[in-house]
Amino acid sequence: MKWNDVIGQNNVKQRLKDILAEGRVPHAIMLCGNTGYGSLALAMTFASALLCAKTSGIDKRQGMSLGMFGEEDSDSTGSQPEKKNTEACGECRQCAMTRHWQHPDLHFSFPIVKLPSMASDHKPVCNDFMTNWYEMINREGPYISFDQWMGQMGATTQQAIITAGESDDLARKISLTSSQGGYKVAIVWLAERMNEVSANKILKTLEEPTPNTVFILVVEHPELLLETIRSRVQRIDVPKIAPQDIEEALTKQRGIDQETAHALSRASDGNWVSAVEQLSPDAESAQFLDLFIMLMRQVYMRDVRGMKKWSETVSAFGREKQKRLVTYFLRMTREAFVSNFHNPDLSYMTKKEQQFVNNFGRYINEANVIDINALFELALRDISQNTNQKVVFFDTALRLTVLLQRK
Repeated sequence: MKWNDVIGQNNVKQRLKDILAEGRVPHAIMLCGNTGYGSLALAMTFASALLCAKTSGIDKRQGMSLGMFGEEDSDSTGSQPEKKNTEACGECRQCAMTRHWQHPDLHFSFPIVKLPSMASDHKPVCNDFMTNWYEMINREGPYISFDQWMGQMGATTQQAIITAGESDDLARKISLTSSQGGYKVAIVWLAERMNEVSANKILKTLEEPTPNTVFILVVEHPELLLETIRSRVQRIDVPKIAPQDIEEALTKQRGIDQETAHALSRASDGNWVSAVEQLSPDAESAQFLDLFIMLMRQVYMRDVRGMKKWSETVSAFGREKQKRLVTYFLRMTREAFVSNFHNPDLSYMTKKEQQFVNNFGRYINEANVIDINALFELALRDISQNTNQKVVFFDTALRLTVLLQRK
């Protein structure tokens, strides 16, 4: 995988390239950002460069004195080594193995579940799902969502975590000598989903790293990680992808016309996964818009029976989907309020969203926008804290009947 395969993120790419070029590769890096922003793509591209024979130096002749990055050391005359390459060549034997992500020195860890088909005494590890993982990343690429992975595993309502057994298994793999004579790389996707025992085991591995081993933690919520882990990694924040980069990728990779690509890029909120999902006729965002429209109409008409039925419908969703639903409502509240300024440059909506907001926007105004926003944020917090979802959604709907009348 090459740097051009990563959508946008030029500043982050340059920082990672500088790490490679200067030969100061830390034993642990933490890439913080939504998966749809490209944090996993950056991790996999960085790993490809580390494992490439031409960048790591493992294809050089035997007996040569190599530095930490595999470069030839300066000779006695003080001449400097050649400039290090920061791009995987795509041609060597190492790159042939990373092309399908099955390089023997590249290890993946990710959240997993215990399936009903597993024996009662079996303690699942990532190896149980590695075939599923390879199938997904080779089919979808590195821009994937947690829900996609849950579906790929065949999980339903189980809580996906990185188990203590997986941490032990990863530590065992990393302790082995590199099979190719270069780096060993471990990519831990959604590392914040480690349970406490697992996190402490990983911490021990980070505290006592084996030579030429690099951990890349891909994290969406770094605050959920142990402070001791955060203090032992080099943190790199991955921001939202710039709208123009998403727009360009949609036109080049998906063949979308310029106008549609422009609208989708602005509505995606810097998230490539979200932009791609909107291309599907059964996209989740389309469902969320329908639910938002339904709720606001029932609230406006003070249809208590309809609000109760609506609450029962959304309370049947999984918790993660409910959180995404409320996050979507927060965005639509913002868009409805901003629409009152009649400035297209401030709008980040699809055509269908815009059509609804054109009529609805006037009901979100200076008198209620802050309180409506706070109400949805409260609902998001309550759902995250495992409060009864049906009560949360019905209470939110009832409170909206008062707020929406403010002028």
